[in-house]
Amino acid sequence: MYYFASDVHLGAGDEKQARRTEQRFVEWLDMVAQDAEGIFLVGDIFDFWFEYKNVIPKGFVRTLGKLAELSDRGIKITLITGNHDMWTQEYLQKECGVEVFHTPQSVELCGKRLFIAHGDNMNIKNQPILRLMNATFRSRIARVLFSWLVHPDIALSFGKWWSGKSRKSHSMEQLSESSLGFLIDYGRSHMATNPTTDYIIFGHMHYPHECNEDNLHVLFLSAWEGDVRYAALDHKGNIELKTFAL
Repeated sequence: MYYFASDVHLGAGDEKQARRTEQRFVEWLDMVAQDAEGIFLVGDIFDFWFEYKNVIPKGFVRTLGKLAELSDRGIKITLITGNHDMWTQEYLQKECGVEVFHTPQSVELCGKRLFIAHGDNMNIKNQPILRLMNATFRSRIARVLFSWLVHPDIALSFGKWWSGKSRKSHSMEQLSESSLGFLIDYGRSHMATNPTTDYIIFGHMHYPHECNEDNLHVLFLSAWEGDVRYAALDHKGNIELKTFAL
């Protein structure tokens, strides 16, 4: 089995909420590890993550230890970064055995071709401000300057504030199926040039949904507020959204 989850936003909220979210995520990892060949983390696993050369954010010890444990047991863990954890560099790979990608990935699993992406920075050509922000935050020069000029305590305080503001823009109270349209359109464009793709998986929107039309099959993963919807791909190549209940 292969499993897909996104938008855990570890560290979000107050201390009690953050601890409970991490405990639930570790419980989920333990559950899927019973038969998992691979686990795909589809971005925004951390609410804010920034690596200095010798400094990482404090906390997350249960998650980092569990990822390292599962990796040591031979379960392949892949992180495709999102807009909240795009500043991941070498730590997770070296210390936890997590393979990290900063771009969408096309993979073949169980005889099916999957396109997996967080979903940010896609189909935003008509949003110049968002394009500028994405280009700035993804700039290697900006990242280096940030690490040289900003003390970690200030950086993490700013990151927590900025991440909270961004996360609230994807509140379930403000979203509907129509909110997913720009990514479904992206899926249609992808299928036009990659017709052998069987499944497309997105995170980012915090709104779980499954779209089927003709040969297009898109799955949207949920955030970790309330019941969690994650995807599972079995050995026959069948995929479905499953619920990890509170």
